[in-house]
Amino acid sequence: MKQKLIFLSLLFIFVSCGWVKNKTKEGINKGGETVGKTATEFFEGVSEGIDKTLQCEINLSQELQDKGVRTGKFSINNSLEGGTNNLLTMYLIFDKDFNSPITAKVFDKNGLEIGRAKLINIENQAGNAGYYDFAFDKRTYIEVKSKILLE
Repeated sequence: MKQKLIFLSLLFIFVSCGWVKNKTKEGINKGGETVGKTATEFFEGVSEGIDKTLQCEINLSQELQDKGVRTGKFSINNSLEGGTNNLLTMYLIFDKDFNSPITAKVFDKNGLEIGRAKLINIENQAGNAGYYDFAFDKRTYIEVKSKILLE
């Protein structure tokens, strides 16, 4: 009888350990999945926040707007000529035929002008669009929250 009781106790413990092990594993997996989702959402939020915080403000002069120019996406990179954050790549959309130079002026977050770049022969037809590179002097550094004026 004593042996049966010991056997049943051991069997119960063994089965319980397997059950506990499975439940623990399920809990860890669910916890890991939750942590993974939360971490992904956190990092996506941080990255979106950084994008919004670092975003420069682009403005078009009234003259360019009257000539049918609009802006799309832009990026700021390092120029191949040297320098850091001194190449503005701008997607320009032309609602009217266009043949004119465009100057880009950069102002720091305090409103001080820090650089100019001019594209002399921009020519495009109504309904077209394209990317244009404004390469600033290698000493120009387009900062966080800079303002860029196209005229």
